[in-house]
Amino acid sequence: MILGFDPASPAGDTTVARIGNRVTLYRGDAYAIRPTLGWFDADVMDPPYEFRAEGGGHYRKARGGMDQIIDEQLHKGFDHAIINPLLCGAVVVFCHNDQLAKLLPYLDGNFERFALCMWRKKNPQPVANKHYRPDSEFYAHCWSKGYHPQGDLADKARTVDAYSVRGKAKFGHATVKPDAVMDKIIRNVAGESICDPFMGTGSTGVAAVKAGKTFVGIEQNPTHFETACRRIAAAMEGTAQ
Repeated sequence: MILGFDPASPAGDTTVARIGNRVTLYRGDAYAIRPTLGWFDADVMDPPYEFRAEGGGHYRKARGGMDQIIDEQLHKGFDHAIINPLLCGAVVVFCHNDQLAKLLPYLDGNFERFALCMWRKKNPQPVANKHYRPDSEFYAHCWSKGYHPQGDLADKARTVDAYSVRGKAKFGHATVKPDAVMDKIIRNVAGESICDPFMGTGSTGVAAVKAGKTFVGIEQNPTHFETACRRIAAAMEGTAQ
């Protein structure tokens, strides 16, 4: 892995890590960096959800995930402008249920077609907090002409069932997505180049390199960035964690 700095970056002093000849990772501001990177076949992202992060009572006190979400500002939502149809043939974007009303019209106006897909959790948290149980998470797959969903008939299901990640497998991140979910998504997107502007601990990158695709990731949190570097380097060596 080659690690360096890009003082000419629009985001200021940006750390750049290059892993082999197919992976480039940036530590910095996605809103400043992503527009400078040019075209990708697909942007695959899990941006900050927008939701009410209070409540949970005694159950919450026994777990630190929600407090970590607040500390890292992962409950404030994201600027839809990061999704630019002039820079990608398709986009996959996760979102909270409460974001759908605003996000879907934006996507529908910028891409030829889209499908609303779902990760169904086999082990959802036993809470409801005056809402429905968090037993599923939505993601939209949107595409322009020539970038329609790929894969066999089984891969083209709109739902994927997988266990939520628990314990050490979360790599210190509150909202890491399971490998089974990301592997399916990468099989579904067309093309050979993937960008994840909100890389987190690198789950999209791990799935991308396992599938033989080129990957560029962006992450602002230095701890998560270092974790992503390690995970993706391991995946490149064929020993993905």
